[in-house]
Amino acid sequence: MSEQKIVLVTGCAKGGIGYEYCKAFAEKNCRVIASDISSRIKDMSDFESDNNIETLELDVSSDQSATSAVDTIISKYGRIDILVNNAGIGSTGPLAELPLDTIRKTLEINTLGQLRMVQQVVPHMALKKSGTIVNVGSVVGNISTPWAGSYCASKSAIHAMSNSLRLELKPFGINVVLVMPGSIRSNLGKANLEKLSDYDWKLYKDFKEAISERARASQGGKATDGRVFARHVVNKILANKPPKQIIFGHLTGLFALLSWSPLWVRDMFFSSRFGLDRKV
Repeated sequence: MSEQKIVLVTGCAKGGIGYEYCKAFAEKNCRVIASDISSRIKDMSDFESDNNIETLELDVSSDQSATSAVDTIISKYGRIDILVNNAGIGSTGPLAELPLDTIRKTLEINTLGQLRMVQQVVPHMALKKSGTIVNVGSVVGNISTPWAGSYCASKSAIHAMSNSLRLELKPFGINVVLVMPGSIRSNLGKANLEKLSDYDWKLYKDFKEAISERARASQGGKATDGRVFARHVVNKILANKPPKQIIFGHLTGLFALLSWSPLWVRDMFFSSRFGLDRKV
């Protein structure tokens, strides 16, 4: 019988895709370490009934927290076979007005948070000459949309880093998989809308509803169920030869089409979709 895989997943509070990743890996008899920030540990209490899942406090924006979490796992199990860099936050608002501190936080968590975890686990994986790192990007990392430029930028950076890491880590037997979700049902839209209440737009006050529409855009009625998405991704990750990219979910076909379209077509589509086809 093959040895049980040790899987670390970040951002695992109930209601998010990370929660579903943990369930899906556990179904495949992996030993799952579900992690999140201290204020969300209580949102992982359901995992207590699953013998294959344990919880761990981890803040991906903190060097100390990342080091402590990885050291704890290595001390207990001697290795980490799979890292799933799922932790992330949404960020909605016009780039010309969105506070730089908000953008900085988005990049710190979504982008540097993933790289921080990579730098923590790579030495241990390199020692074993094996391992898989799963970085979670987005279809908007390839095709940026209005009203979410900071989020799109954070995911675009993940794509660039993953493409470099895939080559740089190959000599050490470490796989790098870039996941690009489409529209997946989760609590992301609700969290995005809650954050918008903190802002009082000046230049863009007449676009308030369009901005809110972008905040909830990924959570439409046709959004892919998080459980379906997670199981699909986990099956691919656990394959003997994991793919370099996993693109899955509602709207991925549309974004693929837009990626091949001239810029004027793309601009016309998004201008109409998000209320930018008029003068002020």
